[in-house]
Amino acid sequence: MTEEPERWSQATVFPDMWVDPDDDPRDSSGPGPEGELATLDRYLADYRITLRMKCEGLDPEQLARRSVPPSTMSLLGLVRHLAEVERGWRNWIGDGEPLPKLYGGRDADFDGAVAEQAAVDAAFADLAREQAATDAALAAHPDLGERLGRDRISVRELLVHRVEEYARHCGHADLLRERIDGRVGQ
Repeated sequence: MTEEPERWSQATVFPDMWVDPDDDPRDSSGPGPEGELATLDRYLADYRITLRMKCEGLDPEQLARRSVPPSTMSLLGLVRHLAEVERGWRNWIGDGEPLPKLYGGRDADFDGAVAEQAAVDAAFADLAREQAATDAALAAHPDLGERLGRDRISVRELLVHRVEEYARHCGHADLLRERIDGRVGQ
């Protein structure tokens, strides 16, 4: 039987928060963004930051630690998965040949999440690169109603799907982090 970590939060102002409001890098000051595109971009940016926050302060073994058998999910696997997903979204935008997968076949993003610093560094570099490339590809299409790619997906649907994907996986990251060291918070 393994020892379960004690639940804790770094926050002192609101104990259900990840960090105190003054230390939170997510932008919540002032009025919310103007318009649909700015709102979607803000939510996406905040979820991307949240994922990084859930990974901060952990070593490669902790980042690669699987949740519970038989799941292969880990925080490092989520980072690799989201890099793969970002690349896949560019395939939805274009009409050309699909970009090759970053990590190989099905579940390779999770299966290849090994407890090595080089794997951690590569995963975060892959994620940053793929996010920037997808952001740049979508920046060329500011009309949310425009339909793109072979499947004629609307820019709006793609942006909402991006927010949904990160939100869902940030929920997984909450549970994974709590299982690793007991840290809790939004």
